[in-house]
Amino acid sequence: MRASSKRSKKTGLPPGTLVHIGKKRTDTARISVIDYDETRFSEQTIDNCEQCVPFKEGPAVTWIDVDGIHQEKLLSQLGDCYGLHPLMLEDILNTEQRPKLEDYSEYLYIVLKMFYVDDKSGGIITEQISLVLGKNFVLSFQEGLEGDVFNTVREHLRNPVSRIRKMGADYLAYSLIDAVVDNYFVILEKVGERVESIEEALVGQPTPATLQSIHHLKRDLIFLRKSVWPLREVVSGLQRGESQLVNKNTLFYLRDVYDHTIQVIDTIESFRDMVSGMLEIYLSSVSNRLNSIMKVLTIITTIFMPLTFIAGVYGMNFKHMPEIEWTWGYPLILLVMVMIAASMLAFFRKKDWL
Repeated sequence: MRASSKRSKKTGLPPGTLVHIGKKRTDTARISVIDYDETRFSEQTIDNCEQCVPFKEGPAVTWIDVDGIHQEKLLSQLGDCYGLHPLMLEDILNTEQRPKLEDYSEYLYIVLKMFYVDDKSGGIITEQISLVLGKNFVLSFQEGLEGDVFNTVREHLRNPVSRIRKMGADYLAYSLIDAVVDNYFVILEKVGERVESIEEALVGQPTPATLQSIHHLKRDLIFLRKSVWPLREVVSGLQRGESQLVNKNTLFYLRDVYDHTIQVIDTIESFRDMVSGMLEIYLSSVSNRLNSIMKVLTIITTIFMPLTFIAGVYGMNFKHMPEIEWTWGYPLILLVMVMIAASMLAFFRKKDWL
């Protein structure tokens, strides 16, 4: 509902109007710039987009990382600096985009989803990552959560003998995509632990809390599938080599990312099947438990029916009842009642009803 209300702000506005849609993750935006080639490396944090101008026409590869996209003016200035299309800037500000690849001839626009696990609730938190691949630059836009999965890429860039320092901007974009996809396996390991925990609860004694956990896990898996499934087409579009911005040498690495994406999708589908089976197991377990309770209650009721009948007969206040005058009448009736109950129990055991 919150997203819908924000989306309604764009009603009637012309295409390309910059309006942030999504949750504000940080108060201030941060721009970090890494400029490098095989022999030179520089890393700095800048205050405004005007400082990006010297890197635009430089011979080295430039990675500009924007952390915090809620400031429309900042994105507009950066878009003017690199000649980005207004519709693409509009998509960057809309954090509800599905993973996609768009070719603007002079640059490629890629949308990814990055996931984190909430330490308190165990749920999955998502963050949209937008990448712009140009001839000698890569622009990345993050919503502004604390930390990201690009630290390994930064470490490789700081290493003067790493392969990434010898390659172009397309290899840098591949490295960023690969870091996001590799993080999916970490998330799936966390999901696998949740699946095992729920399975143990189902084998033991499931409770309504177990059913709630199943529903939460099923919702997270649906969300993961919705976010990861389109990524297969994104990587497939890159590895087809239709864009001149992607070097042929990078296509081999993109194939590896494509294989990882397929593995992630297969794992998600397996978990979804397992969760669907868990729901059926839970319902069957609850039904069997209820049947066991009803079975015990039915047996108890059946045993006490003849005993209640006998007690009711001898509880009637009639004067002429010969058994009333017997000295051993009361113990005899109790003995008869015990024998009836014992006979019925023996009969139930013989029929394997107990």
